[in-house]
Amino acid sequence: MDWAALAWFLVCWIAYSLFAKRRAKNTASLSSVLHVHRINWMRRLLVRELRVSDAALLSNLERNVTFFASSCVLVLAGLLTALSVAEQIHDVIADIYFAADSSILLVELKILLLIGIFIYAFFTFTWSMRQFGFASVLVGAAPAPDDDSVTANERRNFAIYAAKVIDQASHSYNYGLRAFYYSLAAVSWFLGPWYFIAAATAVVGVLFQREFRSASLKALKQVENVGERLFHDDKDLYRRSLKKPDDPAV
Repeated sequence: MDWAALAWFLVCWIAYSLFAKRRAKNTASLSSVLHVHRINWMRRLLVRELRVSDAALLSNLERNVTFFASSCVLVLAGLLTALSVAEQIHDVIADIYFAADSSILLVELKILLLIGIFIYAFFTFTWSMRQFGFASVLVGAAPAPDDDSVTANERRNFAIYAAKVIDQASHSYNYGLRAFYYSLAAVSWFLGPWYFIAAATAVVGVLFQREFRSASLKALKQVENVGERLFHDDKDLYRRSLKKPDDPAV
């Protein structure tokens, strides 16, 4: 059952990630709706003389990611310490009357799973930080409103691809946050495999509700009627923004 529970956990994580990525391409979700808002943000940045507020917004986003990346390092330090006292942890769990019996080796495996999750989260958060840094460079390189050497098509491309860079940074941030969610499910494995299976399933439900059914999503769709325009009026723009910059069809 422990191996089955671990397999179910991995299936939940990987399958939901693939499902959410695919569904966001044809259904309004937090990622797809925010991507349109990011394009609008970059469009309006190009007509502003002063871009201090835009730089401050990006710095704030990067600061949030930095907090989680630092947290990963602290959590990893604690987990490595826990790995060295796995026998004492086993004894503590054995005293919990509703926890399933497990060996010291299995306790070590559970700790190693958590270590692996937070290593993954650290890499995704640090990559997100770098990408937000790239976005800051683009904000600094944005053409001035009165720069006649930049064509309207070049400004359009700038808005689309600058938003794409921010979107990719946000995706990495989202993957790291998901790792935190799944790490909480992994903690339940210390109590037993059935708790682990239930917690992993519950995390998928929570993520789905927040990304596709939340009140925040409904509000974001109403702003400038983005929800209605996403796959209708702005359909070509949205699909174009999802393509790679070197795609000749763009």
